[in-house]
Amino acid sequence: MRFFVALLATVLIAPGLAWSQEDIREARFTEKRLQLIERVLKPGGIRDAAVLRAVTETRRHEFVPENVRDQAYSDRSLPIGEHQTISSPFIVALMTEILKPKATDHVLEIGTGSGYQAAVLSPLVESVYSIEIVAELQTRTTALLKRLGYKNIYTKTGDGYLGWPEHAPFDKIIVTCSPDKIPQPLVDQLKDGGLMVIPVGERYQQMLRGYRKVDGKMVSEYARPTLFVPMTGAAESNRTVLPDGSNPKLVNGDFEAKATERFIPQWYYEFGAELTQDASAPKGKQVVQFSSDKVGSPSMLLQAVPLDGRVISKVELSGHVTTLGVKVSTKFEDQPFIILQFFDENRNWISYEWLGPFIGDTPWKHTKREVMIPAEAREAIVMIGLFGAVGTARFDGIDLQVLERRPVP
Repeated sequence: MRFFVALLATVLIAPGLAWSQEDIREARFTEKRLQLIERVLKPGGIRDAAVLRAVTETRRHEFVPENVRDQAYSDRSLPIGEHQTISSPFIVALMTEILKPKATDHVLEIGTGSGYQAAVLSPLVESVYSIEIVAELQTRTTALLKRLGYKNIYTKTGDGYLGWPEHAPFDKIIVTCSPDKIPQPLVDQLKDGGLMVIPVGERYQQMLRGYRKVDGKMVSEYARPTLFVPMTGAAESNRTVLPDGSNPKLVNGDFEAKATERFIPQWYYEFGAELTQDASAPKGKQVVQFSSDKVGSPSMLLQAVPLDGRVISKVELSGHVTTLGVKVSTKFEDQPFIILQFFDENRNWISYEWLGPFIGDTPWKHTKREVMIPAEAREAIVMIGLFGAVGTARFDGIDLQVLERRPVP
C-alpha cells in the first residue's frame, strides 16, 4: 500500500499529466497518513486493526486550520481557535482503542472540538453524540462534518459536564477535555458495564484513565499520564487547584518516583523511554533511558508547566545527560536534546530553546542555559529524548528555575 501511494504521488507530479494541484496534495496527505501509522501509531503500541484503519481513512488535514495544514500528520496537537486544540493522532488512536468500540455502540463524546475524534469513531460505532461548549466552534465543526458526509455524528452546544441525558444511557463515553474529577452526571448516563475514557486531574498533572462502570461504581482499568485542555463550564468553576504561572516547577525531574502501571510518573507522551538504575547517576539512582536502532523512530518524554511571560522574564533550563553510540543525524531534530517550548494563551506555539544535541559517547555531563521568556508565553513544555536519533541516551535531574521576574507595573 505504501508503495502504491508513493508511486501515485510520483505519477501525479510527472510533467505533462493533467492532474490538479488538489489531486497532488491529496496523494501526499494519504502517504503521510500511512507514514503516521507505520512510524508512530504502531511503534507506540496501537494494535487494534479497526482503529488503525479508521485513522488511516480519516483526513485529519480537513480538521485543522489552513495555516497549520502542512503539520496535520505530524503527531502533535495543533491550535484550532477558541483556545482549543486538536489532539495528536496517537492520543486519538489510543483513546479510541481504550474505548473498545463496537458496531452497536452509542457513544457520548464530551468536547467536539475540531470533530476529528468523532470522525475516527464514526465508522466503528452506531452513533456518536458530541457536545461542545464553545458555540462558534460547534457551529463550524457541525458544518464541516456535514460537508465531509458523516451521518451518524450528532452535535450540540452545551456544557459537557452535564452530559446529554435525552439520549442516555450510553454504551461508551469519551471525554476529550480534563476535569479534576469525573462529573457525576456522566457516571449516571453511562450504562452499567459501559466504558468511559477521560483525562482527570490538575491542569498540568493529569491521568488518562479508562473506567468500567460496575454496579454503579467506576472501576479504573487503565491509567497513563497525559495533558489535555481543561474542561470548562461547571467543571472549571468547581476546580480546587488552579495553575500558578508565576511558579513553574517540573515534577519528578530526577525520575526517582516509582513507575505506576509501567508509565513514568508526571511525564507524558512516553515513547521509547524506560526507567533504569544507574549507580553513577547524578541525582539518586534512577534515570530515564532512551535507546533506538532505527533512525526517525519516536523517542521522547514531555512535561508541561504553567509559565506566565508577564511575570517571569528569565529561567534556567538544566539537566544531566550521558550518551552511548549516538550518531550525528542528517536532520538536526533527529538528535538528543533537552527542549523548552513556549505557547501563548490560545496554545499557539511561540518559540523554543534547547540544550544539545548530545552526540557520541559521553559520560554524565551537567548542562544548563539561561533562557529569556517571551512576554506572550502562558505555558511551556519541556521535552527530552533521542527524538529520531540512533543510540542510547540517559537523562537525570531535569530542572527549570526562575532567574528573573518582570517588574510589577
